[in-house]
Order: sequence, then C-alpha cells, then structure tokens
Amino acid sequence: MPTYQYACTECGHQLEAVQSFSDDALTTCPECTGKLRKLFSAVGVVFKGSGFYRTDSRGSSSASTPAAPSTGSTPKQGGESKPSTPAPAAAPAASS
Repeated sequence: MPTYQYACTECGHQLEAVQSFSDDALTTCPECTGKLRKLFSAVGVVFKGSGFYRTDSRGSSSASTPAAPSTGSTPKQGGESKPSTPAPAAAPAASS
C-alpha cells in the first residue's frame, strides 16, 4: 500500500499515512483540526529487465563486434597503412 504525505494548511503540521488506493484522502489535521492537503514529491523509478536500454532493440547485425584478439605483444612496425577517408556523398539525381 502506498504512503501519502499530508500537510496542514493552518498549523503546518506534516504527517504520513499508509492508505489503500481506494481509501478517501484525509481532510482534517489531528493537531489543530485544520484542513489537510496532500503533498506530492518526485518518485524514484527503477527500470529492470530487458527493453529499457537503447541497445536492447537492435538486431545482431547492427550491434558492435568485439575487437579481434591480439596475437603478439607488440604491434607490427613498418606495415603499410591505408588512410581512412570518408566515402563521397551521393550526388542528387538530375531531373529534367
């Protein structure tokens, strides 16, 4: 059952009450018999399970692959390297 927080509008007394969803809200202050109002605060939400992360909905083809295991303790020296350049942008189709 949820716990609700109330504050008196006249004396400022605050209290917590454990109530069912179907119970009526408290209306009178137990200290001064003034009017109570319900206080609302931020609720902490924890998402557990699959489906809550960006990577959960991706297929196996778009998931990143792990790096290849290293076979030697030192990198190869003097090897030919190919500079990486971005692919050219597609030209817009000509219309007549």
